[in-house]
Amino acid sequence: MTTTHRPIDQRVEAPLKLTGAARYAADHAPEGVLHAVLVGAPVAAGRLTGVDTADGRATPGVTAVLTAADLPSFGTLTAPAAVLTMPFSDDVIRYEGQPVAIVLAESVAAAEAGRAAVVVHCDAAEPAVLGAGAREPAPGVEEFVLGDVDRALAEADLRLDLTYVQPPRHHHAMETSGTVARWDGDRLTVWDSVQAGGTVVGVLAGAFGIDEQDVRVICPHTGGGFGSKGFIWPHEILAAAAARIAGRPVSLHLRRSDQFTAVGYQPWISQTIRLAASADGTLQGIEHTVVNNTALADDFVEPAAIASTAMYAVPAIRTRQFVERVSLNLPTPMRAPVEGPGMWALESAMNELADAVGVDPLDLRLANHADVCPSDGRPWSGKGLREAYEEGARRYGWRDRHSRPGTDGPWRIGHGMATCSMGSFRFPGHARVRLRADGSVAVEAGVHDIGSGVQTALTQIVADELGVDPAVVDVYWGDTDLPRTGPTYGSSTTVGTGSAVAAAARDVGKQLAALGVDVDPAEALARAGVDALVGEGDFTVRNGFDMDGASTPWAMRTWGAIFVEVGVDPDFGLLRLRRAVGVYSAGRIVNPTTARAQMTGGIIFGWGKATMEESDQEPVHGRWLAKNLSNVAVPVNADIPADLDVSFVDEYDEHAGLIGAKGIGELGATGVDAAVAAAVHDAVGVRVRDLPILPWKVFEGVSSCDTAPDGR
Repeated sequence: MTTTHRPIDQRVEAPLKLTGAARYAADHAPEGVLHAVLVGAPVAAGRLTGVDTADGRATPGVTAVLTAADLPSFGTLTAPAAVLTMPFSDDVIRYEGQPVAIVLAESVAAAEAGRAAVVVHCDAAEPAVLGAGAREPAPGVEEFVLGDVDRALAEADLRLDLTYVQPPRHHHAMETSGTVARWDGDRLTVWDSVQAGGTVVGVLAGAFGIDEQDVRVICPHTGGGFGSKGFIWPHEILAAAAARIAGRPVSLHLRRSDQFTAVGYQPWISQTIRLAASADGTLQGIEHTVVNNTALADDFVEPAAIASTAMYAVPAIRTRQFVERVSLNLPTPMRAPVEGPGMWALESAMNELADAVGVDPLDLRLANHADVCPSDGRPWSGKGLREAYEEGARRYGWRDRHSRPGTDGPWRIGHGMATCSMGSFRFPGHARVRLRADGSVAVEAGVHDIGSGVQTALTQIVADELGVDPAVVDVYWGDTDLPRTGPTYGSSTTVGTGSAVAAAARDVGKQLAALGVDVDPAEALARAGVDALVGEGDFTVRNGFDMDGASTPWAMRTWGAIFVEVGVDPDFGLLRLRRAVGVYSAGRIVNPTTARAQMTGGIIFGWGKATMEESDQEPVHGRWLAKNLSNVAVPVNADIPADLDVSFVDEYDEHAGLIGAKGIGELGATGVDAAVAAAVHDAVGVRVRDLPILPWKVFEGVSSCDTAPDGR
């Protein structure tokens, strides 16, 4: 449980991080703690025939090497457990790195040495690789149909049939995933690197057959996650199991190589878009088919086709979802899931349609703007997309872009744009606010700090609601013994936990008003002889979760427009981001500073996806090609210009929650890839539909075309 006491112009949790006082999962070392490492299968497919643990157990400092024979049978696992087929449950090897043993030792070094001494025997089989796995309809996902797409395609003046691909990508959080588990009788405490501690409680309780009240999850600080720490992964359950067997606390913190296989990654995704349009570019039909890889025994579906059901005014829509089973571990959501991949395909196709029709891509989007939700006709709870288009075009100078120089030394200059959009994830939550006799205020909510500044936002919300100085607000967070609230993913934290905190503050306000004295809060409590007023607040949504306002009369999404200028060196295929303008419509912006930082990070994230990032499956052996960071390319400071212009449409969405806000964290990461691809085409005439846009893909295209499309 963490508290702090800071002025609002300073990030609430920042001093803890800057001084090194912030404690992460691996920083916790209960008395007698053992260190655990996982021993993984050396092949990607086959059967486990034996684990020789003798040399591992004989390694100095090693106390035990656990195999399937030592582990208990776990209880029923349900979502949000990432996998329902736990490692050690049978002798089938489904992916390289699948845990087959756990080494326990007095130190991390001893555990690592013990792991190196364990010998795993297996009968290898041929792995299923990306693009060659068994393909089937996505489990639990029905085909969406609106209108007659076949007729629209048959009668259209113009038809496009295009396929866009993006590779797998790993999250690569600075803090790898890890769990420290301690049993006190039947009570389990875990210090866990997670994004949703409240959901860990139920999964661990089910796995061990104990009451949820006997599980406590502590996680004030999470060192990055991007979705990889959203579900509950096997290592969290295995750490607790090992601690129970050993009779001592166990710290199981994944090594960097384990991070590739012990938790998820964004899957390989192939999307085919078929557009039917009139001669002027008016959409008549969209068909969007998505395939993503999943594991052999467990299911993950990336519902990217949802993007096409909500974006444009079109009378006929059909979406289909498939999965391809391959010899890899299970994928998981990655920052900007659903629309992140979906908008890459849809917005790229819209840019290609604009070229085919001969209209400005901005005008094409304005002409097909959806004034109501295309899939069901509901009105939007709030949508400032037209304003975002207009303001973004003005700030960028979009309308006169080609009147500016098209070259800069060896660089050819291209311009691209795309729409940004994310669905609205809303989770229920509970919070508590205490107004104390000295006039200070305490906020209690079991939310996590993952770097987005939520503690600062909660401080500001309470200060606004109660009319107090933010400097007197203390925030307590990161512990499931505090009021349970929603997760720190899906861009849902501010709207959900923020609304719960606002409700609790309003409860305090009502109690204060009932005292009937018109003085400052501290004096009111003193006159009433009350030590504190305690307010409880809830944010509720029907069925425990709401996506895009499904349980309301309103369709809820966030919106934006991204404009980018990209330099392309045709001789080397190199790309440089020169500037970007993003304007966003996302309800009330609680804290402009943290919001702008989130959107800036999203643009950088999108640039990395567009031009650098991929994880390769080795095609012969089926394992991840490089399970380290030595050849992982991500943007660094030198890749990003200072000219990133981020702004927001002024709005307040009263339907989304109690504070008028909607999620923003992932919105900035959508659309960037499509805008970058359009800018590359604008610069050198090369159309890349397979991310990332690497130099060789540009160079190969340029070799057959030595001028830009407009002759520049």
